[in-house]
Amino acid sequence: MIKAGLFEKFGKPNFALALHCHAALASGSISLRGGFAMANVDSVDIEVYGRGGHGAYPHTTIDPIVLAAKLVLDIQTIVSREMDPIDPAVITVGSIHGGTKHNIIPDNCHLQLTVRSYGDEDRKQLIDAIRRKAKAAAMSVNAKEPLVTVSEGTPALSNDPELSDRVFKLFEQKFGEGKVTESELSMGGEDFSHFGRSGIPSLMYSLGVVDQNRLDRYQKLGTPPPSLHSPLFHPDIEGSLTTGVLSLATAVLDLMPRQSGQN
Repeated sequence: MIKAGLFEKFGKPNFALALHCHAALASGSISLRGGFAMANVDSVDIEVYGRGGHGAYPHTTIDPIVLAAKLVLDIQTIVSREMDPIDPAVITVGSIHGGTKHNIIPDNCHLQLTVRSYGDEDRKQLIDAIRRKAKAAAMSVNAKEPLVTVSEGTPALSNDPELSDRVFKLFEQKFGEGKVTESELSMGGEDFSHFGRSGIPSLMYSLGVVDQNRLDRYQKLGTPPPSLHSPLFHPDIEGSLTTGVLSLATAVLDLMPRQSGQN
């Protein structure tokens, strides 16, 4: 929207507000925090190259599946041994595909990663380290240099501190102190962050959407509530929808300029 000329067509807003479902927060409640709230997100694809052949004669091949397996383990040391322990960072290999048959060593293997961080320098350090690890792993077996592609990048979400404090107090007055809490840092990502990076005071807060009785049941079972992308996740409409509409409407009405003589 911003790249398509949103601000040129409609003007730059005074504030930007958004809400997002929270899978582990009771319906009827809200959480938010000022400053950093959600992480940088980058999707990384790595194409590992080898030399295919018969599985009975591995010495005549360069096995890209073994190479990919080594790379998965090497990548895990980036966060544990190269990043400052107090700086949040996550590298997850979410997908690995290679080969077609039990006895065939393929020519290539494909990995898909999600990379999470805070701060522009940490973001660059992680991507640079992934490229270095991929290249080094290939060199170790005399394989062709892997193709590393970075896409779907989203910068970290930082909520405006003054706006966050104002809305936090407003929600406490509307819903009661026990219904509004300070949220924890999340390694999730959200492209709403582009509004804040465009110079607009912005805030995204979390809306609880799971009935407290259901949360209590998960706790008794000793299992965490299903996360947002789980096929088992679903919101409980009662309490969630009402709080969502009322909270956003309350914040907007408070922030909108009032003309003299009007309520």
